[in-house]
Amino acid sequence: MVAAKGNGHRRTTRPKNLVVIQLSGGNDYLNTVVPYNDGRYYDYRPVMGLKGESVLPLDDRVGFNAEMRPIKRMFDQGKVAVVMGVGYPEPNRSHFRSMDIWHTAEPSASSAEGWLGKTTKVLDPEGANPVTAVNFGRGLPRALAYPGVSVASVGQLEAYGFLTGIAGAAKRDALLDVMARIYQPSGEQGWVSERLLGTGQGALRGADILQEAPAKYKSTVEYPADNAIAQSLKGIAQVLTARVGTRIFYANHGSFDTHTNELVNHARLWRELSIALDSFWQDLEEHDAADDTVIMMFSEFGRRIADNGSGTDHGSGGVSFLIGNAVKGGLYGEYPGLAPAEQLDGDVRFNTDFRQVYASVLEQLLDVEATAVLKSQFEQLQMAR
Repeated sequence: MVAAKGNGHRRTTRPKNLVVIQLSGGNDYLNTVVPYNDGRYYDYRPVMGLKGESVLPLDDRVGFNAEMRPIKRMFDQGKVAVVMGVGYPEPNRSHFRSMDIWHTAEPSASSAEGWLGKTTKVLDPEGANPVTAVNFGRGLPRALAYPGVSVASVGQLEAYGFLTGIAGAAKRDALLDVMARIYQPSGEQGWVSERLLGTGQGALRGADILQEAPAKYKSTVEYPADNAIAQSLKGIAQVLTARVGTRIFYANHGSFDTHTNELVNHARLWRELSIALDSFWQDLEEHDAADDTVIMMFSEFGRRIADNGSGTDHGSGGVSFLIGNAVKGGLYGEYPGLAPAEQLDGDVRFNTDFRQVYASVLEQLLDVEATAVLKSQFEQLQMAR
């Protein structure tokens, strides 16, 4: 295990890009990082317990789910940091509330300000680049929301833009001209608020920038067409390698809400994600972008220690990952405590506050003062090379 905690600050020599993958629905920590040498794990999970060839040992206590073989290969290369027992005080088993907490870094208060939105504001305080942050998926994750910050949300990059469903170039150009005029600044704001102006202008400029990315992209890597997270990562690779100044990328994979049929569904989700990450990393290496990119994966909570017969229910303590050449790989945090005295009401007890992970990413990899985003200081995990 890497005993790696402290308050050190690391300045990077080259700016890093952060790719965040949200594992929506509550990823099962114990069937992702499996305590295969703890008999209590099999006592609690007579149906769901993984053993034998279903586990890829990391040390003599825990191992990855066998569907994570490409990630295991990167772990062996020292590129994967596994943060065990991640959570927050007084855990909440509601998907919505727990995800809000992760998105805003506010466990004890309600907030509409996302931690990555704040980070984007720090990286680009004047809002000069409308694509400093890009989300691949529908809607805007709360993590990216912040007043005055424009974030593009992209479904399919090749089709991204405004009014793309309008038949006829002349009609579409005319409507775009009207929108552009609406979002032009004027001497008097009138009914158009300053925030709407900024958002609208940013969206128009962002659409123009992102539309150019696919045309600039060439790669020998083939992403599986029937794999949604792989296609999202391909879109991220297209924007990242176009070098348009995007620093934060966001994507979603799931649902990991595996109350039933978990052995099949959880394995499929990690198989899809592992294949996607393998393709994405090959693409980054081909484009000389691997040294400048860090991937972070998280889920809103883990799941109960005991299985329910065909799956697992909402729990608390979970696992997060950081992947990249700039990452000091290894196991961080404490191993899952399964003894009754170590549990939290039948859940894995958290031992690493998720804001410690955020603070480490912000200061060690993005060169952003953590207190500007998180408001308070948190002990960091020394995960940067």
